[in-house]
Amino acid sequence: MALETCGSCLSCLLIPLALWSIVVNILLYFPNGKASHAASYQLPNYVWYFEGICFSGVMILLLAVILITLECSVFYRCCQSESCNKTYRSFISIVLALLGAAFSGYSCIIFIWGLIQGPFCNSSGGWDYIFKDTAGGYLTDRLAWSRCTEPANIVEWNIILLSILIALSGLQFIVCFLKVAAELKRTLCGTYSVFVQ
Repeated sequence: MALETCGSCLSCLLIPLALWSIVVNILLYFPNGKASHAASYQLPNYVWYFEGICFSGVMILLLAVILITLECSVFYRCCQSESCNKTYRSFISIVLALLGAAFSGYSCIIFIWGLIQGPFCNSSGGWDYIFKDTAGGYLTDRLAWSRCTEPANIVEWNIILLSILIALSGLQFIVCFLKVAAELKRTLCGTYSVFVQ
């Protein structure tokens, strides 16, 4: 019952998660608040995928707005009976929530891959992914972080921001999954079911 009553508020939770994802991804373009590295393309390749801005940002935001609109009682009637209309809207909500889960899951995978790969930074050997062969082992080796000389504190910057993005996209995935479960329960267990008439 709690899942059913909470189903309508789940879509609203996606909006702040998407907005924060956009903001945090934008911060990745400006290590230590400086735009010089973005201008000279001295940023990791995963930053240019725009995952936090596009997939777990704008796309999730659009899906959330559509889901909220579908939940409004003023939504256009597509069937003659109220039960059919609600079932149709519930089906669309399930499809959109599954799409949201796919977007957020894909973004989460890219962010995890970026965290494991490490930052693109300048070291004694020039600009490179100096931690790419450590399989994420650099995350616990703070002494190795000093090998990145430019941008300053880039390892900490990337670890913090990518960890936040992983958490945000993970929460989006959970919310979308709960939304699917809530809509399936409504449809299959009788609240909106066309089978119970």
